[in-house]
Amino acid sequence: MPYDPSAYPPFAVTVDLVVLTVRRHALCALAVRRGEPPYQGRWALPGGFVKADEDLGSAAARELNEETGLRAHESGGSTTEAHLEQLATYGDPQRDPRMRVVSVAHLVLAPDLPSPTPGGDAHSVRWAPVDTFIAPQGGGGRDAGQPAPLAFDHGRILADGVERARSKIEYSSLATAFCPPEFTVGELRRVYEAVWGVALDPRNFHRKVTGTPGFLVPTGGSTTRQGGRPAQLFRAGGATLLNPPMLRPEV
Repeated sequence: MPYDPSAYPPFAVTVDLVVLTVRRHALCALAVRRGEPPYQGRWALPGGFVKADEDLGSAAARELNEETGLRAHESGGSTTEAHLEQLATYGDPQRDPRMRVVSVAHLVLAPDLPSPTPGGDAHSVRWAPVDTFIAPQGGGGRDAGQPAPLAFDHGRILADGVERARSKIEYSSLATAFCPPEFTVGELRRVYEAVWGVALDPRNFHRKVTGTPGFLVPTGGSTTRQGGRPAQLFRAGGATLLNPPMLRPEV
């Protein structure tokens, strides 16, 4: 039988962004306060509708800039300023009260991102520790209470994005995406501690990361920005997969 487009109901496609960075030794997510219905006044993930003439990666980069003033440029499946990857697709028929909407969520990771500025339909925008909106590992919510609910199904999307980041830094070099171009082992350890939400033994961590082939490359320089004695500087090596992996401690 010939294909009949009218036999299928139309639906819209959006991109939602889980933007993560480490600020003040805590894993933080970017959140926007919605300035219009539905869920006006509720915190949500940045994102919006995909235009008819753009692909998903371009839509994700555009929405990130329009709603927050931040930029991410795709190039060969990655970005020049941040790590960007597709996270998952969410298509519950009731996820948006306006109409049938399918969302293709993206995960964005970058170091030391600037304070964002609101735009689009966002009333305000901020960085917030992820346990403001999702329960931390080990149970319990913010200040032993319940996390603040996000609009739509964004709480689930944020939780999925955080878990993706937590699991990927076990077996890949993705943790270096949270670091500046040159960093110390101590700074990298604090990334792992922030993302995993656990304290790690400094000596054991140093032995593991410096002994993993291709993970870190010494730059030949040092820094005293952490205070105390000069610490050796490293940059990310060429390895994308870690062997052996950095196993996450049980919480």
